Amino acid sequence: MKSYLTPLGSKADKDTVRRHNLSLVLRAVRDEGEAGEATRAGVSARVGLTRAAVSSLVEQLLDSGFVTESGKTFSGQAGRPGTALKVARTGPAGLGVEINIDYVSVCVVDLAGTGRVRQTEHLDNRGAPPGEVLARAAGIAARTLDSAREQDLCPVGTALALPGLVSGGSVRQAPNLGWNQVAAEDLFGEALAGLRPGTAALPVRSENEANLAALAELWFGGLGTVRSFLYLTGEIGVGGALVLDGELLRGAHGFAGEIGHVVVDPAGPECRCGSRGCLEQYAGQSALLRAAGIGEGAGGAAGVMELERRAQAGDPVALAAVADAGRMLGQVLSGAVNLFDPDAVVLGGIYRGLMPWLAPPADEELTGRVVSGLWSRGGGRLRASSVAGDAARGAAALVVQDVLADPVAYSRSVPAGL
Repeated sequence: MKSYLTPLGSKADKDTVRRHNLSLVLRAVRDEGEAGEATRAGVSARVGLTRAAVSSLVEQLLDSGFVTESGKTFSGQAGRPGTALKVARTGPAGLGVEINIDYVSVCVVDLAGTGRVRQTEHLDNRGAPPGEVLARAAGIAARTLDSAREQDLCPVGTALALPGLVSGGSVRQAPNLGWNQVAAEDLFGEALAGLRPGTAALPVRSENEANLAALAELWFGGLGTVRSFLYLTGEIGVGGALVLDGELLRGAHGFAGEIGHVVVDPAGPECRCGSRGCLEQYAGQSALLRAAGIGEGAGGAAGVMELERRAQAGDPVALAAVADAGRMLGQVLSGAVNLFDPDAVVLGGIYRGLMPWLAPPADEELTGRVVSGLWSRGGGRLRASSVAGDAARGAAALVVQDVLADPVAYSRSVPAGL
């Protein structure tokens, strides 16, 4: 008889249990520290381990440099004061590299999730050979690593935030960059290693940039209790990501979220993806600037700033361009909301600064088209992303999540046995 049960793995040994508990305690110290002050007693209550077990694990984390002590803390109750614990501000960290159409942004995040170093360069990457773009990004990353070293930070891995379809270490297709089947992880890793001879090569992973921006919003943004949301990032293209119950929805092949290539008019303008009438042909950066009468010479960040300035000044052409884009966004978003039922829709990238003029027509479309009746104009479900919700920070934090999940893998000082 065929079994439909999930195969069971081998039983947990002492080493596996210990690694799990070290991760549990480290993450609890990080979380408790965000809310106030973490102590051994507080961590014990949070994770359900005895005080003695937590104390032993904390000592190991102190020895390995993941946790520091910062004086006494008083609970107001009887008994001796506890010693305040914090995740270390030095040592293991994450390096995030966002490669977009017209800029490269690199940041380093420490174990607490704090962005410590940031370097951004505005570059026109369209039409440039992929190897050249990735080599330039590696150069920026190398300089960022030098700055991190000055703060006694040691990034243990790199995550690339890339536009388009990203899977298996490669960019399968990025229409706005003109990339197809580009081995981005290998090319970047080789370029970075060549710039840092004599140092250990950093492991490299990659992910779609909208996915990483959404994770940054989840981890660092102002979403409060919202754990299910649709995230859109407006750049030259329009990227999307869906987070359900705090987990990223990747799809069967890792390509979920390509909302910018939802067709809104089959007879519309030709898109770089090969289709016609895609959403980004109406609500992407280039389309918005063109509709507002802002020439290609003022593209990129300067063009978006000019669009915001004209909208603020009440320029009718600019206001009409933004309103039309908002209506198109609302129409497409309403279908996604009907399909996935998120608590909120978050607009990032260039949309953040355009929200005063973009949100009302988008919200009106959503209110009229979402069938649940839960959406109402001005109800707060459509919101701008926080400044913390960017792909480079999300990429760096993804590396930090790996460290928090298994600190033993990133430390030579933690003993192998219990």
